[in-house]
Amino acid sequence: MIHVAERPGVGLDGRPRPSEDRVVVLDRAVAVLDGATSAGPDQPSGGWYAERLAAQLERELPGDLRPALARAIAAVAREHGLRPGSSPSSTVAMLRWDDDRVDALVLADSPIVAFGQSADVLADDRLATLRRAGRLRTQQAVRALRNRPGGFWVAEADPSAADHALTRSWPRAALDAVLLATDGVSCGVDDYGLFTWPEALRLARARGVDAVLDTVRAAEDGDPDGTRWPRAKRHDDQALVLVEFGRP
Repeated sequence: MIHVAERPGVGLDGRPRPSEDRVVVLDRAVAVLDGATSAGPDQPSGGWYAERLAAQLERELPGDLRPALARAIAAVAREHGLRPGSSPSSTVAMLRWDDDRVDALVLADSPIVAFGQSADVLADDRLATLRRAGRLRTQQAVRALRNRPGGFWVAEADPSAADHALTRSWPRAALDAVLLATDGVSCGVDDYGLFTWPEALRLARARGVDAVLDTVRAAEDGDPDGTRWPRAKRHDDQALVLVEFGRP
């Protein structure tokens, strides 16, 4: 059983705009993407890129995750003439499974959390580490560190970024459920401390996946100016997928 919740946030100007998150749901695979807000009007939006990458991933999945992502990045770049370093980008979180195994991949800050006897978090913290160190204060700094050794890796125009994605596998029989989230949801755990991942799972099961999004939004409404939780936007886009595993 697969449950999906999505909600748009606001732009850097505080105005509503369409979500730049995208979700792909197939029979035995799921992908969640978070398009990065464009630095200027000369580039297509992150949502534009995430939509096209999601469409390519839909064709590639449920193949092996790293090669599938590399082929999808290459196809979008080739079709639209995108160049590394001057193109829109997106995070990627992908999950695929068969009767025996569950495989996961994350690239940039959209985590995957697997639940069995405990919660196993697959998270790419390279971007967050650079932010905490104050190394991403300007767009020039972001471009200099994007898809570079010692920087962070994200889906853009260079398919070799897939080689730097983080992966993990579990026996399917060992898992009860998996959550995939964009950072508009994971901030509720990582930044706001509203709940733990097991508590987020319990909330999603008890009241539906939208209730997890509601909890994050309510906290942000209580801190509209980002005083308690400094952030670029009052509300980020939100996407959350819950995969419940029954019998294979």
